[in-house]
This record gives sequence, structure tokens and C-alpha cells, in this order.
Amino acid sequence: MQRCFLLTALMLCSAASGAHADDLSICYNYGCARSAGVHLHGAQLSHIHMLLAWVDNAEEERQAIAQAIGLFQTAAGQQTPTFRDRGRNIPDEGADGRMDCIDHAHNTSAYLRLMEERGWLNFHRVLEPVKRAPWIFNEHWSARIAEKDSGEEFVVDSWFFDNGHPAAIFTLEEWMKGAEPNE
Repeated sequence: MQRCFLLTALMLCSAASGAHADDLSICYNYGCARSAGVHLHGAQLSHIHMLLAWVDNAEEERQAIAQAIGLFQTAAGQQTPTFRDRGRNIPDEGADGRMDCIDHAHNTSAYLRLMEERGWLNFHRVLEPVKRAPWIFNEHWSARIAEKDSGEEFVVDSWFFDNGHPAAIFTLEEWMKGAEPNE
């Protein structure tokens, strides 16, 4: 009962404390060849804010960030052809709305910056995207965050999954060595 009351109170506060609508520019069709505006309405942002409002530590915040990225992608896919994006690159088969790692790094960074600007990230700060190139022909980009207390860096990589799936989060060190999700 108490948790229900707290959830209701948080929803009301969210509406009053920055869960208002927002517009973002995202990109798609590999290498940010196309761009589109996405309008995020208050209810979508309130849902994301609630995910982040309940975290007690940096690890929980990273889990919430992963979920939030999937929600942002779902919202973007309702307004753009990015709903067609499939994990990695091969399954896209040239579909309008496909995204490579450059598109994902750009868009995920934009979502992270929105969360940071609204004060929803208590344990992390947003950094510029990062690239790895374990082989000359295998360059890969991802969004990046750092824990505020420890300074440890993490990547927030949504490229591995279909549109709307939570992002994978790795330590920067693991990711630079070629880490991929087990799913």
C-alpha cells in the first residue's frame, strides 16, 4: 500500500517536475544518412523518469538506463521508420529506418543527454561516444557514460538488438576487448 502511494505521488511529481514533452533529433539509414524529429510526450517521459527515480545505486541506475533506451527507441519507432531496425547490420536488408552503430551511438547519446539534462541521472554522467576497432575492418561505435563517484566508464550499446530492446551495458574495458551480449 505504501509503495502504491509512493508511486502515485511520484507520477504526480513527475508531471510537475520536468516530465513535460520534449523534441529530439535522431538519425538512421547508416552513418546518420537521414534524420528526423521525434516528439516525446509527457507520459512517455514520466514512465522513463519513474524507472530512474527508484534506483539506489550506480548498478541499478545502469539497469534502468538500459530499459530506458529501449523505451526511447520504441517511442522513436512510432514516429519514424526506425521501428524496422533489426539487431546488428545484416538482418536489416536495406530497409528504410535501419541503423548501424553510428546511428545507435548518436541516438543513444541524445537520449542519455536528455536524461542528464533533466537531472534524472544521479550516479552517472554522459560522455562523448566511443569507438573500438579490434581489427582494421571492424570499427564499432557506442554511447558512453561514467560513474560520478568512481569515474569508471561504461558503454550503452543498443546496436546488438532490434528496435525497442533494452541496451547492453559493458564496462569500457570489456567492450574495447570485443564484449558482446550473451542473448
